[in-house]
Amino acid sequence: MQRKSILLVFFLCFFTNSFASYILIPMDAKTQKNHLKAYGITYWLIEQNQKVKWLLNYRGGAFLVSDSKRIQNECLIRGVSYELISDSRTAEILDDIGSPSKNMNAVLLEKAPKIAVYSPSGKQPWDDAVTLVLTYAEIPYDVIYDTEVLNDALLLYDWLHLHHEDFTGQYGKFYRAYRNAAWYIEQQKNAETLANDLGFKKVSEAKLAVAQKIKAYVLGGGFMFAMCSATDSFDIALAAQQLDICEPMFDGDGTTPNYQLQLDFNSTFAFKEFVIERDPNVYEFSSIDQTALRQIPKESDYFSLMEYSAKWDPVPTMLNQNHTALVKGFMGQTTAYNRSQIKSDILVLGENKLNNEARYIHGIKGKGFFTFYGGHDPEDYTHRVGDPKTELELHPTSPGYRLILNNVLFPAAKKKKQKT
Repeated sequence: MQRKSILLVFFLCFFTNSFASYILIPMDAKTQKNHLKAYGITYWLIEQNQKVKWLLNYRGGAFLVSDSKRIQNECLIRGVSYELISDSRTAEILDDIGSPSKNMNAVLLEKAPKIAVYSPSGKQPWDDAVTLVLTYAEIPYDVIYDTEVLNDALLLYDWLHLHHEDFTGQYGKFYRAYRNAAWYIEQQKNAETLANDLGFKKVSEAKLAVAQKIKAYVLGGGFMFAMCSATDSFDIALAAQQLDICEPMFDGDGTTPNYQLQLDFNSTFAFKEFVIERDPNVYEFSSIDQTALRQIPKESDYFSLMEYSAKWDPVPTMLNQNHTALVKGFMGQTTAYNRSQIKSDILVLGENKLNNEARYIHGIKGKGFFTFYGGHDPEDYTHRVGDPKTELELHPTSPGYRLILNNVLFPAAKKKKQKT
């Protein structure tokens, strides 16, 4: 009897595997062992010209691909959980997803986006959450900086991430705490030398030219993702493009009189009616950021992801795919956005309602898209200069890092033509 039972189990396993035509990579909390590397597997599949379907709101945003032994082996090597399913089961899943009564959708991922990270030379992958998770997930990227951007290298890329940059030319507003530190002095010297080599008298002028090039890239159809200070300093630079907002210790001369009243909010991507912080000794750029106003204990610092219609609003739904609707908060130079200073056409993807702040926002600009994500590192609550790197091996299922990787895959999705 025991022998018959063993043979029956063997036969059923053999039968199931023999007729399995698809691989499902689940992304729910219970089943997937490594969500972050699952994105790397998916990117690799698209690079191999495999047709991958992103199953929005199904098991945490699962991925579906035709079965092959090579894909199974790659999942095993990278520690990614997967399931073998038959043609009939696949059809049932897709029928269920397609039901008008279900807030789900199946989106085809067509082309692996070519990725650029805007970052100064000498930075390590762990200096920035995006380069850290791209490296961990094994997703390839190139590093570019001011010279490449101004020489139109962005035309070669589909997706651009902005490292924690200060586009205003104020060296990150680190003046009070670090002006005598060797690294600060060296960075200022290098920035001034590069700006001069590029034909600019000031760092602020060079950074503005770079911001304008990036803006043109998005308008032309590019995808831009920024975190922390690269979000608000980018918009501040665009709003102040005809003005001098840098105090003498940053650029050697005075500011434009009454520059606050002359800011051009029509030129910005996401923010409006903000007030610039003039004091060089204050570690803050403007009233956009809520860091100094936050009174939230670390233990209760979370933000919730907004729910959108997967069939009618697939873009924000893709960007919010996760195995939880509640994500741990984390700090940065720019942590969260003042809701009253976000433009009305911008989608809030993640928010803390109790504090009336937005943490994660998205918008359309021309033919392109952009996403701003507040905070420095989703698994390092108060990352400071000199802190050790985050070991993502300890956080393979991080919801906060998943939001970054949603943005990485987003350009690969087949989209309907949009009105311009």
